Amino acid sequence: MGVQAMLKTLLYTVNSLLQQRRYRAALAVLKGFRNGAVYGAKIRAPHALVMTFLFKSGSLREKLKAIAQATYTHSRNLACFVFTYKGLMALQSRLQGKNFQLHSFVAAFVGGWLVFGENNHINSQINMYLLSRFLFGLSRLAVEKGYIPEPKQDPFPIFAAVTWGIVLWLFEYHRHTLQPSLQSSMTYLYDDSNVWHDISDFLIYNKSNAQK
Repeated sequence: MGVQAMLKTLLYTVNSLLQQRRYRAALAVLKGFRNGAVYGAKIRAPHALVMTFLFKSGSLREKLKAIAQATYTHSRNLACFVFTYKGLMALQSRLQGKNFQLHSFVAAFVGGWLVFGENNHINSQINMYLLSRFLFGLSRLAVEKGYIPEPKQDPFPIFAAVTWGIVLWLFEYHRHTLQPSLQSSMTYLYDDSNVWHDISDFLIYNKSNAQK
């Protein structure tokens, strides 16, 4: 049998395996791991690239290493979380015959503890991103269920005003409480814009060579 025929047979065997319903739960867990790794890399790589070259000093090699490390960490953590979550969901379904709403919380709780429980800047960003999303989601659910009355006017302007008011107050008077990346962004926007010496660091550069 030639190499081409062997590859064709192998491909047929793999495709047949993927169609087997009895392996569907396990295969879904594996694909979840794959999707988590790919999505984590796609999200983190451009973000790390921009933030590193905007705000971090060091050689090109050091910057590229930091970008690769951040991308790897985000990709690995998201892949491991999806793997853990889907695996625990499948296990609970198998043990109790079907899935209940509590299963989702338990599986994600365990995954969050194991994967995103370490306090580092990658996990911190991801957890804070999710915090804002689930607060929005809970607010909408509370309105849908009738636990709180539906606002007569759009509450988004008040939400925006309170959010920006508090975060700038924290930046001005309790800066250490904010995440380092947010501190860097706000320092660039609000502190660095107070300092210049001539046209070069007023319009062209943020800081003159003497300041760097």
